[in-house]
Amino acid sequence: MSSKISRRAFLKGSLMGAGTVMAGTSIARAAKTLDKQEPLVTLLDIRKCIGCEECVYACKEVNESKYPEPKKPFPKMFPPRVKVEDWSDKRDVTDRLTPYNWLYIQNAEGKVNGKPVELNIPRRCMHCNNPPCVKLCPWGAAKQYDNGLSRIDSDICLGGSKCRKVCPWDIPQRQTGVGLYLNVLPAMAGNGVMFKCDRCYNRLEKGEEPACVEVCPENVQTIGPRSEMVKKAHALAAEINGYLYGETENGGTNTIYVSPVPFDELGKMVETGKGKPHLNKAKDMMAQGSNLAKAMLIAPLAGAAAAIGKFYMHTKEDE
Repeated sequence: MSSKISRRAFLKGSLMGAGTVMAGTSIARAAKTLDKQEPLVTLLDIRKCIGCEECVYACKEVNESKYPEPKKPFPKMFPPRVKVEDWSDKRDVTDRLTPYNWLYIQNAEGKVNGKPVELNIPRRCMHCNNPPCVKLCPWGAAKQYDNGLSRIDSDICLGGSKCRKVCPWDIPQRQTGVGLYLNVLPAMAGNGVMFKCDRCYNRLEKGEEPACVEVCPENVQTIGPRSEMVKKAHALAAEINGYLYGETENGGTNTIYVSPVPFDELGKMVETGKGKPHLNKAKDMMAQGSNLAKAMLIAPLAGAAAAIGKFYMHTKEDE
């Protein structure tokens, strides 16, 4: 019997049934989003990834209810510099990040010191320690939880894509024709909603693992408290004479990759571009004085804007 788990078996089994992590495990202890706690880190041993995409499809299945359902025709923007980004007819795309695909497998193939290399790398939001997408969102739609995950509140996001501009990996993706802007300023606001991995925050709240972690047949990913995962990452890197990515990038993230090949070499092998993040060194965006100043100015305004957005949404629901 194949070691791979079919998506259908996955849905019938762990996710739809006994998918919760037993109380007392590190994930159950650390998962509650509203409690003060040590952040959760996902450790990925990319040597193990076989590129089966089980994690990709599990993510799609579990998060389907969060995906946008845009209204067409789309409002014409003024000025027209804000381009339409419509993925609603391309929901099956899995070879890049989209509003309907928050995780994809990036392939690295080439030679290092004359030896052939082929590795598969699950890519999605890095969930930074000090996320610029959260700190620099002028509408307060992006937020960070105490367990280290960051997510975008689709109810109040205006789709201005500031989060994508300040993300070192250009992770968030926009879908036009959905969200609050349609009711507020459909011709002049942000043109949609931004979407990215939210690390299955609603599953974490119940003590369950993110779908991509749970379904992987090769145990590529491990999730747990930061101190524990960082220690494991260094031990694994020492064991295989390997390399880390994510521990210090952008000031540190809650996603750490371990590879037997240097990441600067892998970065030359992977295809990058829109929806396809790089593997280069990422400077700390929030260490820049201008961004720190902007964050301090934005914080109270964003909080007020988020409160107004929530009030507006509740008002619309009550009508």
